[in-house]
Amino acid sequence: MTTYRVAKIEDIKELCRLLNELFTQEAEFTPDEVVQERALAKIISDESIGEIFVASHDGEIVAMVNILYTFSTALGAKVAILEDMIVDERYRGQDIGSSLMDFALKRIKAKGCKRITLLSDSDNFKAHKFYEKQGFTKSAMIPFRKVIDDAQA
Repeated sequence: MTTYRVAKIEDIKELCRLLNELFTQEAEFTPDEVVQERALAKIISDESIGEIFVASHDGEIVAMVNILYTFSTALGAKVAILEDMIVDERYRGQDIGSSLMDFALKRIKAKGCKRITLLSDSDNFKAHKFYEKQGFTKSAMIPFRKVIDDAQA
């Protein structure tokens, strides 16, 4: 049986396992468990930063979605950023991702969010198809990124 809930501090090791799977698939990111643990603890400990929603199957976390919160000047309202989403490879194709997304969207809507935005690798067509099925549409906006490291500060 699969259940859906908000992640807890004690879930961090399992969440890192899922993030490692995700980051080995993504072009721009490399797994770093120490960094991941620190970020996950910060998010889980402060609901105003964001929330992590998980799917558990027989007690094992098999999927996660990391949602971060901010405010939009264009909408004058709270909005969300979908930072990470992954379903364990062994559990794909069982509607766990869709059910987890439904769970997360209901939660963020109840919190007053008026929009959710995400980035996806340009060549990850399976992810694009999944998000389109969930009602997401491609934006005319183009993402730009600048990494700010200690040497530049």
